[in-house]
Amino acid sequence: MTDAERDAVAKLLAVCRRLRGPDGCPWDRQQTLESMTPYLTEEAAEAVEAIGNNDRDHAAEELGDLAFLVLFCLELTGERWGVGLAESFERAAEKLVRRHPHVYGGAKVADGEAAYRQWQEIKQAEKQGASPSLLGEQPKGLAALTAAYRIQEKAAAVGFDWPTPEGPLAKVREETEEVARAVTGDTTPELAREIGDLLFAVVNLSRKLGVDPERELRGTMHRFRERFVHIEKRLAETGRSPSQSDLQEMDALWEEAKRLARAPAPTADGAGAPARENA
Repeated sequence: MTDAERDAVAKLLAVCRRLRGPDGCPWDRQQTLESMTPYLTEEAAEAVEAIGNNDRDHAAEELGDLAFLVLFCLELTGERWGVGLAESFERAAEKLVRRHPHVYGGAKVADGEAAYRQWQEIKQAEKQGASPSLLGEQPKGLAALTAAYRIQEKAAAVGFDWPTPEGPLAKVREETEEVARAVTGDTTPELAREIGDLLFAVVNLSRKLGVDPERELRGTMHRFRERFVHIEKRLAETGRSPSQSDLQEMDALWEEAKRLARAPAPTADGAGAPARENA
């Protein structure tokens, strides 16, 4: 750790303790682990979004905010249970060393996939007195796309996986056909299950292609919102709303929004720069 890094961590921890101290902020002093969990969730999501947007400064800021919240919550665990920052960090370091015998011991691994498989096997062996699944447990609040990705990733670590993307791609086609056969006019339990299977298959294809389905779906929703807002604005210019339009007109405006997003951004000298939007 450099002197600058050491000073920055010490400064952030000092701010955290000052806020919690007798002469600190009344709001911060009132907080509990339970009251802080929504902020942890929100800051983690904001950091993920900033990373997905490839926004360097915003990502650094959000990750810093998340680091502060982690320190803040560790102060709370120390106050409540006597297990604070030092103990938590020490446990994390010990676990990482234990699960990387190819780095801190004499074990050998062929590649990243083998290292991940070894990690999962060590993790399972650590749970003495139980017969845990290699799939492990997942937080109930974890987004379904992310949860599916992680389950598939863990299964793949022990060889339960297609060797190439062609396998999951064929599975997506198969599940799409099953959905089509289940569509009878009514939403039946069978149709709902087939939709679930299709979503799971798409996540598996995403994983095999190295794509984060949660991040990309959020990106798609962002683009959908921008294009629909464009439709609303264009219709408002004629004094109308989407309910007063029709699908043909709105679809044309949707395509217009896509073209505008792809158009080169204007520069100071009048030349265009390539747009980031390609979808």
